[in-house]
Amino acid sequence: MDAEAEVDRIREAFAREAYDVTPSPVPLAALMREGRKARRRRRTATFSALTVLGAATAAAAVVGVTSARPSLPSPAPIAAPPSAVAPRIPTPKATPTSAKPTPTPVRVVASGQRVDAGKGWKVWLTEEGKHWTGPDGYENSRSVTDGNVDTAVPGVTHQSQSSPAGGFHSGLYYGTRAVGRVELKGPGGTRTAATLLELPGRPGWGVWYAHAGPGAGEAGLAMYDRAGKLLAELPG
Repeated sequence: MDAEAEVDRIREAFAREAYDVTPSPVPLAALMREGRKARRRRRTATFSALTVLGAATAAAAVVGVTSARPSLPSPAPIAAPPSAVAPRIPTPKATPTSAKPTPTPVRVVASGQRVDAGKGWKVWLTEEGKHWTGPDGYENSRSVTDGNVDTAVPGVTHQSQSSPAGGFHSGLYYGTRAVGRVELKGPGGTRTAATLLELPGRPGWGVWYAHAGPGAGEAGLAMYDRAGKLLAELPG
């Protein structure tokens, strides 16, 4: 018998033996359980990986937002409101007034017309000058024609009669047709505006008079024009 025939005989013997063997039943239930367990393990692993990935992504996002947000300066502390204190108002200091003297109206009177100057005094004007009389019968005059008064230059004269109740002051003003004010300057800086009298036609001279309190006998005198410019003065 050749070799090829021997091989065929052995193959047929093995085939007969195989047909005679009854295979054991396949464990399908166990295989299915193992398959389910394997699938669960794969899902768990996948979910865990996704969870870890999601946490890492969220952490990165938080870090990114945190680092991207500009740092804001700390708010400055709010100072407590100061306690109410009444403001100090400086005491005003007295300063000399710079206001221009207000012009005094000039009263035009007839020659020889006696004017009641108050407190028993009377004053009148004539071509020769000023005349006045007092409550006790005292009478006097001041000439503008005797050469002692230069009516071409602004000037003033001053006569006064004092009493315990006060004094009567009067005089001439001259050398201007624009007289605005004759002012008596008494003690302590007091100022008294005099009444002004003139004859018709504005002859360039006139009479002034004023009453003052006790101690004004040494009062000064000043004459201004209607614009407030000082024309003449007599010291006290």
